[in-house]
Amino acid sequence: MKRWICSICIVFAFGQLDAQLSGWQPAPGHTQVALWPGTAPDSPRGAAADAESTQVVPSPVAGKPWLAVYDVSRPTLTVYAPQGDNTGAAVIVFPGGGYNILAIDLEGTEVCDWLTSKGITCVLLKYRVPRSGPQWDRKCRCDVNPRAPLALEDAQRGLSLVRFHAAEWHIDPHKIGVLGFSAGGHLSVAVSNAFDKRSYTAVDAADSVSHRPDFAVVLYPGHLWSPRAKGEINPDIHVTARTPPTFLLQAQDDRVDYVMNTIVYWHALQHADVPVELHVFPHGGHAFGLRRTAFPITRWPQLVETWLASIGMIPQ
Repeated sequence: MKRWICSICIVFAFGQLDAQLSGWQPAPGHTQVALWPGTAPDSPRGAAADAESTQVVPSPVAGKPWLAVYDVSRPTLTVYAPQGDNTGAAVIVFPGGGYNILAIDLEGTEVCDWLTSKGITCVLLKYRVPRSGPQWDRKCRCDVNPRAPLALEDAQRGLSLVRFHAAEWHIDPHKIGVLGFSAGGHLSVAVSNAFDKRSYTAVDAADSVSHRPDFAVVLYPGHLWSPRAKGEINPDIHVTARTPPTFLLQAQDDRVDYVMNTIVYWHALQHADVPVELHVFPHGGHAFGLRRTAFPITRWPQLVETWLASIGMIPQ
């Protein structure tokens, strides 16, 4: 999605951006690794290597502002080790932001705090977004021909890298899933259905390891449907019986990414006999992350925990 469109969405939902800070770094005590051994593939020519910035969005979600990361050129993985007993499961988190920014705390670090408290390793992917989102059709005001090549490259690489380091990071290589919000939800769907072929040329031994997620949690996704699609999922998503088990959740009154994005993917999963759990709530809007509000939809983490246990990823 083009930057100005995403900016409109952000201002509409959350208000004006506050002062610019430096590039984002995790709190001390967490392992951060570069996603690529050198320059990331398909990086735009002339892109500034150190242009990343973090900005505070002061209008609150559940009473708190949040952080937006811009212009990621050096994607990273940050590993948050589980607290207490380790279940062996790991979740790679894709923050949302319209494929233009990353809501790095609202849909990132706060999610890792929850997952690690449940004995799950959380791996936060800071992925590339500028100029990598879907094309915007001004006539129908909808997304068409969704493409996120840089983000998908980073997601595929992230899955392989986590699986490659599974023993070192105390992870079961057969219990590695993805969780994404909004555009990150679309990225979770994209990587769940693009595991037969990489979007980039292999760069090292890690790329010999599978990049198929073992499960996916998809929260208020976008870019999966448009009014022109006649009730079907956008054609760039190819669901098969090998698509991993999936958890879907969205609010019916979501005015940023309409609930049809979730419904068409649920229908495609059903048609392919993929195990899927669907939750649609009447109220809740968009971009609430993990923060509790008065709406019942914000209790979704408990639903995910129950689902993960039901598919054998964590203990009952």
